[in-house]
Amino acid sequence: MSARTAVAVVGAGPVGVTIANLLGRYGVETVVVDRTSDVVDYPRAIGIDDEALRTLQAAGLAEEVLADAIQNVPLRFFDARGRCVADIAPTSQEYGWFRRNIFVQPLAERALRAGLDRFPHVRTAFGLELVGLDQDTDGVLLSLRDQDGRESTLRADFVVAADGGRSTVRALLGVPLNGGTHDRKWVVIDCAGDPLDAPWTGLHCDPRRPYVCAHMPYDQRRWEFMLFPGEDSEEMLAPHKVRELLRHHVDDPDTIDVVRARVYTHHSRLAERFLVGRVALAGDAAHLMPPWAGQGMNTGLRDAFNLSWKLAMVARGDASAALLDSYQAERQPHAKAMIDLSTTLGRILCPTRTWVARSRDLLFRAASLAPAIRRWILEMRFKPAPQYTEGFFVPTARHGGTAGVGRMFIQPRVELRGATWKLDDVLGPGFAVMGFECDPLEHLGEEALASLARLDPVVIRVVESRAGERHHHDRHRRDGTVVVEDVENLLRPWFLQRGANCVVLRPDRYVALLGDSTDIGPDLEMLLARLGTPGAA
Repeated sequence: MSARTAVAVVGAGPVGVTIANLLGRYGVETVVVDRTSDVVDYPRAIGIDDEALRTLQAAGLAEEVLADAIQNVPLRFFDARGRCVADIAPTSQEYGWFRRNIFVQPLAERALRAGLDRFPHVRTAFGLELVGLDQDTDGVLLSLRDQDGRESTLRADFVVAADGGRSTVRALLGVPLNGGTHDRKWVVIDCAGDPLDAPWTGLHCDPRRPYVCAHMPYDQRRWEFMLFPGEDSEEMLAPHKVRELLRHHVDDPDTIDVVRARVYTHHSRLAERFLVGRVALAGDAAHLMPPWAGQGMNTGLRDAFNLSWKLAMVARGDASAALLDSYQAERQPHAKAMIDLSTTLGRILCPTRTWVARSRDLLFRAASLAPAIRRWILEMRFKPAPQYTEGFFVPTARHGGTAGVGRMFIQPRVELRGATWKLDDVLGPGFAVMGFECDPLEHLGEEALASLARLDPVVIRVVESRAGERHHHDRHRRDGTVVVEDVENLLRPWFLQRGANCVVLRPDRYVALLGDSTDIGPDLEMLLARLGTPGAA
């Protein structure tokens, strides 16, 4: 292991390894440190959403993870009497992927770890425990200890703490984890040989014992049961107790192959700070939430995408360290929104008083009769989409807020040279400047173009599907501009609704700037200024 690296990632779970893969694609020297070398095999996350898959797409690993996943899985809510009151099955792929997918986390983690082998500048340092951390204006010194008690050090320009809810890094930094712990514990049971024909995830609001039942890949099923006061956690994991929990839901629990069982405590907590000097917190080290919205790991993967490109720019000397301040400004409010959503869904699921459960069920049925509310539920619009109000973008009076600035850009399919691609696969891993039926840079002067080169963007001109050869060779197109066809006819309405024809996309596919190609220069200058002086602390 080298004694120095650009970025050290502490924690080799899905968030930490995704960050390392992204940094690998950005060409940044990275070391991943973890006290163990094995992938954790006990029950954890099972849901991966469209935004998370877009992150893995950027890392070049989405298809590898989906190889062991079930895509487009419905979510159903059942009332106290076992009646389905909401069947959530959104089929839209606004960001290029289905919104609900079920996966096996250990298999996904192995695919992510295998992805690191692509990058000679990314290394792993397993079997090392972090025991100390000191930072100064130039970097961070990590003190490490191996399993035999031998100590070593690793100096990094920047550190990412992705070491889980009990983060050693967060503790060493003295960052509070604000919020609370929920009273009720839950026992999680994974079974092989799924006996049910129920290919969905079911949230059962049964006041006798609320539970979750989820169909999983490779003929497995997950069960999650709420424990009541007085029920001992260890006792409830005994084989006869596990089968007793399953007895009310399967014909013969004695024939069920229980793969693993574990008791969990749920938390709703948010780190007071996501960034301390040259150290950033990500994933469970920064936020903890109940599992009901399936957003714990997904929120961590959003952290990974947001943080990685900024770290890469600073580490490569393309931006000042002040760019990292936008990580906290952008990610902390959205993480809180996801915690609030997960906590609220838990309150809906978990009432054990019959009259409270009946009142909830009446509200469910009433809501299902209102078309607008029904669409809001069935299309999963209750999940807060990230909308950054502070950070690395340039809003204007004409193109700010709901118009698209500070929001994730859509990902339709486009056609390039006779082949159809997901948009991000054409844009590549970095910045992109896109114009609809125009070359977005045609009105920029040489000085502005020289400044823009700092972003090293891919330049895209979008034309209508089957536009004809003339549009591919328009005299206004600059050398190097890539022409794609709007094969799904989704990019035209996106631009028309916002009164713009030009957009600057960040590497994490958020809109950094939106405007008209004829007058984009001043806004572009403002955006580039926000990168600060390269190499500045």
